[in-house]
Amino acid sequence: MFAKGQTVIQYMEQLAPKHVAMEGDKIGLQLGSLQKEIRGVLVALDVNEEVVEEAVEKGVDLIIAHHAIIYRPLAHLQSDTPMGKLYEKLIKNDIAVYVAHTNLDVTDGGMNDWMAEVLGIENGSPIDDIHTDDLYKLVVFVPKDHHQRVLDAILNAGAGQIGNYSHCSFNIEGYGTFLPGEGTDPYIGQQGKMEKAEEIRIETLVPASIRSKVIQAMLKSHPYEEVAYDLYAVDLKGRSLGLGRVGKLAEPVSLNSFVQRVKEKLEVPAVRVVGDLNRQIKKVAVIGGSGGRYWKTAMFRGADVLVTGDVDYHTAQDALMAGITIIDPGHNAEKIMKPRVAAWLAEKLSDDKYDTKVHVSKVNTEPFVFM
Repeated sequence: MFAKGQTVIQYMEQLAPKHVAMEGDKIGLQLGSLQKEIRGVLVALDVNEEVVEEAVEKGVDLIIAHHAIIYRPLAHLQSDTPMGKLYEKLIKNDIAVYVAHTNLDVTDGGMNDWMAEVLGIENGSPIDDIHTDDLYKLVVFVPKDHHQRVLDAILNAGAGQIGNYSHCSFNIEGYGTFLPGEGTDPYIGQQGKMEKAEEIRIETLVPASIRSKVIQAMLKSHPYEEVAYDLYAVDLKGRSLGLGRVGKLAEPVSLNSFVQRVKEKLEVPAVRVVGDLNRQIKKVAVIGGSGGRYWKTAMFRGADVLVTGDVDYHTAQDALMAGITIIDPGHNAEKIMKPRVAAWLAEKLSDDKYDTKVHVSKVNTEPFVFM
């Protein structure tokens, strides 16, 4: 059995929720339809002619890419232009293209965490916050014999996170009263008779981003046909997600040594470096893609070096004078996402017994040749 397109994307959006993307980012389904069975998925950094040919050869129905193929509004769709030919080939072969960009960058366990992990950055935190979850207090009343079942369902759905503590809740025993009316089928008691039941009041915190998921889990596990619960906003903020990661290395190293680590771990043949190669590096900031404009923020966060792509000449000059070093491995270093996204999707599909195959694109989409 093959997964439907919407099912594959539901898995993808568990990893990279759309609501955490930066405003105006071009994400989501960009071409084709998800209303079909997906025999195969190809995970790519970019979508170019070679990647589309690879997709055709592998017989996939969906490409999941990091970079958009439609970034600006189209003035026309002419099949005699390079991009027009690309779109035409995708459409003729019924291959959909879905994009996860800044939502994949900022999410926990996403692009910037992967880059921080391979570079040895410990306890990394965002360089610049862009999304903070609002919090809600959930209160639900449960009969004693179903208390643990409902509590587990709520907490396992993601409620109850306070800082680095998970599964936090407060539980109070008491009595609930109700009178089942005509047409009811009460779990406890009978129609037309006042009932007094031993119940437990569960209280916990729910982030806005998973509010629907938690409520659905609660309702599914609760035995009552009419569940008594309250959900109200509280004047607290949940976890923050943001661009980049900054943290310390296990041991200080020279900039020269760290440069070699960057080349090896990000699999790039060359990097551009700003700063003294003999300088000792302890705290590192990393931003996938083009993050040169965040050098001041990285320096304010105490970073000795910023690892990011596409740094322009004047930004490099300003950073050099300010005393922060920069390593530019290029934008294509983000290819680190391909095997990791593929592994995530493959595991989800396998767990649910789907036969849909997930492929890692073998095409090198680096536009530069290093001489």
